[in-house]
Amino acid sequence: MQSKRKWTRDRSAIVRVGAVGAALALALAGCGTLMPGGNTGGTDLGEAAAAGPGPGVTNDSIKVVFVAVDLDAVKKTTGFHTASVGDQEAQVQALEDWVNDHGGLGGKKLDAVFRLYDAGKDTPAAEEQLCNQITQDDKAFAVVMTGQYQTNARPCYTDRQTLVLDASLYAMSNDYFAQQSPYLWTGSFPEYDGFVRSYVKVLTEQKFFDGENSVGVVAADSPLNRETIDNLAVPLLKAAGVEPEVSWVDTTSTGSMFEGLTQAAVTYRSKNIDRVMFLGGSRLASVFASVAATQDGFAPRYAISSFDNPTFFVNNPQTIPDGTMDGMVGIGFHTPQDVPDDEVPFPTGEAETACLKIYSDAGISFESRESARVALPYCDAAKLLKLGADGMSADASFNAAAWAQAVDRDGGSFQTASGFGNRLGNGGRAATGAYRLLKYDEAKGHFVYEGPEVPFDDE
Repeated sequence: MQSKRKWTRDRSAIVRVGAVGAALALALAGCGTLMPGGNTGGTDLGEAAAAGPGPGVTNDSIKVVFVAVDLDAVKKTTGFHTASVGDQEAQVQALEDWVNDHGGLGGKKLDAVFRLYDAGKDTPAAEEQLCNQITQDDKAFAVVMTGQYQTNARPCYTDRQTLVLDASLYAMSNDYFAQQSPYLWTGSFPEYDGFVRSYVKVLTEQKFFDGENSVGVVAADSPLNRETIDNLAVPLLKAAGVEPEVSWVDTTSTGSMFEGLTQAAVTYRSKNIDRVMFLGGSRLASVFASVAATQDGFAPRYAISSFDNPTFFVNNPQTIPDGTMDGMVGIGFHTPQDVPDDEVPFPTGEAETACLKIYSDAGISFESRESARVALPYCDAAKLLKLGADGMSADASFNAAAWAQAVDRDGGSFQTASGFGNRLGNGGRAATGAYRLLKYDEAKGHFVYEGPEVPFDDE
């Protein structure tokens, strides 16, 4: 059934939107969320904990590398509108000072190293080079990671026995965490299987599929995303009464991603598919919207989640075609990129307030929660590092497995500053444990939350 929403544009606008779509793909190729690939075996924590000190550990210090992406440079290059994230190196210094002023990491000094990564040139080779630099040159115990989205990145750190605290909006399933155990964690985002179950459930409850026989599913093509979609998302969508039309998009290069998204839009238009959702990829939604605008008469209704970076849609009306956001509904779990501060006062909650105090004590302030979208996950990572380190026994070897055992025991006390709920402790590897209903409010011109926090579905 074709959409009846008003959709007008002339031929010059179509050409312009197509060009903007290409620019989006180029600029955001290193900034999107792609499902991981790779396959490494899990580790027995008890055996690994007794294996001696991990890399980057001395008698009095722990080396941790914080990776940053120059988002302000991306903004200047593309002309996209987004809140400045500020001086990320100064933010890392503030966290180092706070940790060391409060007993360090289990009594050892945090030695924080700041590295800037050019995500605009993100490739498997570039991420392997960065992994080599961090694990071989820096010899880091842990890396707080943003801006790395190729499938080889996280397995590289696992192979080098380097702890990863993922501060990127990167989709990771329980199986993937288990494969990378005990090295892969996130202090700011949810586990992917629970997200998929909750997402489909909410879309069903919100009648997103009503009146439709099929739904377009735009999916980043990787082994793990195929497993998640084939074994979880597709059965759930069929149970909801719709047949999923999955379009797999090769995200390893700008050209392949743009080509895949264009083909998806052509396919959906030809099959009169009027509902589209995105799984396994962030920013695929915004690029797809610009590509879809080149298809005459194609104006689907979109599902939305935090993985799709809702604030980008609102901040860039010159890039996102008119009417794209009308009727968007889904779930949000990352407030800095979901809703404006007049919807959720900034700060809200003990964790967010405490993180902002760390920065304010160092003379760092933020104009909005969106401008703290990197600083808050950095703070989550630093606090999670400290939680695990402080929980280790004094005679334990300081390595990732011993750290993981402490977090498994004490992680229930952790609260992310970036989202809702908590899922750490007892084997949980992803901190965010709840979501809120997310909708676009046409009258307000931005996204809003409705209803209370809801725990992600387990099974």
